[in-house]
Amino acid sequence: MNAIMRRALVSAMALSLAAPLAACGKDQQEAGAGKDAIGLLLPENKAARYEKFDHRIISSRIASLCLECKVDYGNAAQQVDTQKRQFDALVKKGVKVIILDPVDAQAAKSWVDSAAKKGVQVVAYDRLAEGDVAAYVSYDNEKIGRLQGQGLLDALGSRAASADVVMMNGSPTDPNAPAYKKGAHDVLDGKVHKVVYEKDIPDWDAAIAKKKMTDVINSRGPQGFDAVYSANDGMAGGIAEALKAAGLKNVPLGGQDAELPALQRVIAGTQSFTIYKEVRPEAETAAEIAFRLLRGKSINGLTTTTAGNSSKSGIPARLFKAQIVTKKNVNDTVVRDGVVRTDLLCAGDLASACASLGLK
Repeated sequence: MNAIMRRALVSAMALSLAAPLAACGKDQQEAGAGKDAIGLLLPENKAARYEKFDHRIISSRIASLCLECKVDYGNAAQQVDTQKRQFDALVKKGVKVIILDPVDAQAAKSWVDSAAKKGVQVVAYDRLAEGDVAAYVSYDNEKIGRLQGQGLLDALGSRAASADVVMMNGSPTDPNAPAYKKGAHDVLDGKVHKVVYEKDIPDWDAAIAKKKMTDVINSRGPQGFDAVYSANDGMAGGIAEALKAAGLKNVPLGGQDAELPALQRVIAGTQSFTIYKEVRPEAETAAEIAFRLLRGKSINGLTTTTAGNSSKSGIPARLFKAQIVTKKNVNDTVVRDGVVRTDLLCAGDLASACASLGLK
């Protein structure tokens, strides 16, 4: 064998050995890529809070706890299939802790269980996913429903006992929606005359809520109901539009989330109240729990209770409180906490109404 042939043979052997080693290295790199990463999957971008607050606060808190850590973020835009792809991609990368706010809690069960078997810990955020969840951070959602019910009673005042109420509940795929509904019924049932119409609204869709409200107005007539329960502010916006189109004023209407348009409706008097849930403590606690799980540390000091889904009980949990926001206390809640700037809240035609409330 001459020198040229020997060099060619050695080169070929080197290449044949390098190929599997490179592939192995690639697999190891992919599997270890998530060792300093925390996944964050949020469900939708219709509600302003997720991009404006949750994503930003969680990312900032993780950065303050861990300089080398990276937040691997995805928003599902209310699509279950999109969220599943995002979740699977995180697991494939080797991410070992995922903060998950599920689009559909039941659909997430198989992903969560499969990931848990691979050593991936899921922190259920805001909504309790089904499956082998490691921790849960949210609010006491039945209490929120009771606050909503009480807000509607307060708005009705002396008319409550004779009032007929319309209820537009949250999405049937959101595990929080039944808790809101139950809490609201616990307060309203027996205190109002009757719930004359009730509907679960898919995907919390404001356009659907508006259509259903319009249908109620057309079928029952403008005097066929006295108040409207809306499970969140987005739907309350659609309902308010339907009421306005029908020429109806002073109909008690409640919501939830303390979004800017809802707060402006509260100031204007077209929405009676909203529910303020402080996002910062919820988001920061979820971030710290995720970080501690990533580093194998105890989360006992951060979880003050337990929760359970249909397949697991005793899930370490932290549940925060919420409060009703009306005209009377908007300054002492969302304005005080910096959730909304008064120059935005009081823009345009609301300037004089804000001035009468002492909002500057």
